[in-house]
Amino acid sequence: MTLPQPKLAVLVKGWPRLSETFIAQELVALQEAGHSFDIWSLRHPTDVKRHPLHDRFRGQVRYLPEYLYEEPQRVWAARQVAQALPGYAEAYRVWRADLRRDPTHNRIRRFGQACVLAAELPAATRVMYAHFMHTPSSVARYAAIMRGLPWSFSAHAKDIWTSPDWEKTEKLQARTHGAAFGATCTAIGAEHLRSLADDPARVDLIYHGLDLARFPAPPDRAQRTPDAPFHMLSVGRLVEKKGFDRLIDAFAMLPDTLDWHWTHIGGGTLSDTLRTRAEAAGISHRITWKGACDQPEVIAAMRASDLFVLPSRIAADGDRDGLPNVLMEAASQLLPILSTPVSAIPEFIETGVQGVLSDDDPAALASAITNMASAPGQTALMATAAYDRLIAEFRMDPGIARLSERLRALGADTV
Repeated sequence: MTLPQPKLAVLVKGWPRLSETFIAQELVALQEAGHSFDIWSLRHPTDVKRHPLHDRFRGQVRYLPEYLYEEPQRVWAARQVAQALPGYAEAYRVWRADLRRDPTHNRIRRFGQACVLAAELPAATRVMYAHFMHTPSSVARYAAIMRGLPWSFSAHAKDIWTSPDWEKTEKLQARTHGAAFGATCTAIGAEHLRSLADDPARVDLIYHGLDLARFPAPPDRAQRTPDAPFHMLSVGRLVEKKGFDRLIDAFAMLPDTLDWHWTHIGGGTLSDTLRTRAEAAGISHRITWKGACDQPEVIAAMRASDLFVLPSRIAADGDRDGLPNVLMEAASQLLPILSTPVSAIPEFIETGVQGVLSDDDPAALASAITNMASAPGQTALMATAAYDRLIAEFRMDPGIARLSERLRALGADTV
């Protein structure tokens, strides 16, 4: 018996990815809400580990050619099929206009991947949905024009703040084959995208929220004394926008009276640079670099820590965080939070209420760490307030219900 093909196709940059738990959480939730879909990934996985969430996805994962020269026969065969599609000429015209403004190999690769996607999509496909507004959305847009299908996207952080306005605008206008709708996970992102859309209703604010079923109840935390060892934890990629360089400088300013240790979870391009920075500051013996970890390991580390630190900042190229899910994960374990007022972080944390939002310069971070270590009772109250806000306002379910409604309205109902 041949199973019916799904009507929805989901595009992602890579699958699975440890750093994109929020995407896996959403896709598994959509699946459990009754949506059947395959994942089309622009890249092959590079992470050695995977989260338990990834194993809950029941559809097929299909990989487009990551680099066109690696699969020339597949690409050329797909282009022959694509050229016979009714919307190919218009997709080619749109792509050429984009290429004139962005004459890069990446732009060429996007069109080649779109040809493969358009050629290989099952005939039953009615709707495409892309995670991230930049590369995956470009591939979805070109392929959707070729096939005459509606497409949609979910935008997050880097894709919003580092993409040129001309491209975002054209992806939000009906006259330029824009998305039927776009979802984004922060109020600041939604406001920006609505300002570029032909109809503000084209953009929905849909917080990722947290699937609390994936997390244990918070531990019974015995209140530490101000002079007890102080264990800090950070989870995030070692890249500029996470601000870990300034955090290391802040650690070097902490008073000798504070018995502290910091554990970092995650990989990233700045790993060697930051390790060298810590050694030069004479604090490497107080740091544990754990590298990439799966979700159970992250939760265990949160339950064993006294403070979660995420010193986010705006990178030189404009890249920045949205509302990092790790902040909500820390809140789910009653782990006090120190972060910065960047982007959408204040949408979850009001400084002094659910946590502390510090300036991202090292002296300010060092002062905030010292104050929180010396006031365990106050930090515990803030952790409780963050947990309460998570439960009341940042559960996953409302966002999934809205996203599911939007996709079904386009025709991505169950088969």
